[in-house]
Amino acid sequence: MSPKDVPRGNAGAFSPGRIAVTLLAVLTIVFICVNTAEVTIRVIIPKVTMPLWAALLGVFLAGVLCGAYLLRRRSTR
Repeated sequence: MSPKDVPRGNAGAFSPGRIAVTLLAVLTIVFICVNTAEVTIRVIIPKVTMPLWAALLGVFLAGVLCGAYLLRRRSTR
């Protein structure tokens, strides 16, 4: 029986990498929720005034989408 054929069950669900990523995501969400002040952000040319949490959430979601895209591209090769 090769290592691929051995059933893993749920042992891989709590790997150190997944725990670290989950902890980082939770800390990021807490950081976003705590920062609620209004800020002015320059987006290429225009200035936009918005709550800091909205800007942080947008950047976080952009990072998640980029990471998911790269992970998907790597797994299809």
